[in-house]
Amino acid sequence: MTAVMTRDAAWPALPLAAWSDTLATLHMWLQIAGKVRLARTPWLNHSWHATFYVTSRGVTSSPIPHGLRSFQIDFDFIDHQLIVQASDGGTARIPLEPRTVAAFYERLMGELRPLGLETVIHGSPNEVADAIPFAKDEVHKSYDPASVTRFWRVLVQSERVMTAFRARYIGKCSPVHLFWGALDLAVTRFSGRRAPEHPGGIPNLPDRVTRDAYSHEVSSCGFWAGGGAVDYPAYYAYAYPEPEGFASAPVRPAGAFYLSGMREFILPYDAVREAPDPDAALLDFFQSAYEAAASLGGWDRGSLERPPGV
Repeated sequence: MTAVMTRDAAWPALPLAAWSDTLATLHMWLQIAGKVRLARTPWLNHSWHATFYVTSRGVTSSPIPHGLRSFQIDFDFIDHQLIVQASDGGTARIPLEPRTVAAFYERLMGELRPLGLETVIHGSPNEVADAIPFAKDEVHKSYDPASVTRFWRVLVQSERVMTAFRARYIGKCSPVHLFWGALDLAVTRFSGRRAPEHPGGIPNLPDRVTRDAYSHEVSSCGFWAGGGAVDYPAYYAYAYPEPEGFASAPVRPAGAFYLSGMREFILPYDAVREAPDPDAALLDFFQSAYEAAASLGGWDRGSLERPPGV
């Protein structure tokens, strides 16, 4: 019998305060696994070689090259386990349960070793202030399975809508992928023109990496579980460089607003979840923000876009 996914299950409530400790722990675990991929994979522009992808059970690194073999790291957010699978049949499993970041780091590195996949990584987080080296992080140790599953279900719905949005563009465009640095699901469109050098300044991230990411003009959108000035889950959209008039553009739907401190449009996740048609509301946000960036920025829209459904 095929299970029917209810709307509330597909778009669950995800109040940040209820799982912020778990989110902080999961973020560090994903950074550790992500850095394994980063260390083993040839560099791609805009750091596309380092990201994770949403799956039908969680998120995956996708295949990571290792000599004549490959392996991948999967986070299963249904059965709550991390699975390492190598192309020669080697497998390791780690239960996802409350444990410190230091213990998780030691366990994952220990599981890779007997598989012949030992990997040396930069042992400290990126894109977070006051970063604690993984091997010394005894602070972050929470894991609430139900909250993680809800977070993943939001990623599933967001990835689905973002993929539909991506299909409307025939210019250079990123995959829909999960960046473990800031832990956001993103898709980025490019105009094809070079951008001015980015000022950098992101905490614990080399400026050369930021400048590679923003080497060309972009219109980017995504989902973020929240933190800091945005203490709730939200969708975002921004342009780099930001064209004149972008901050006052009529971005839809009604719940969207421009947050000057982040230089991004924000749409609270709850505004999408509670909308009569969540898909339509989210697509409207992405599309209207992109149109503001592309039109005000003078992009050659006629050669970059295609109608929905084509």
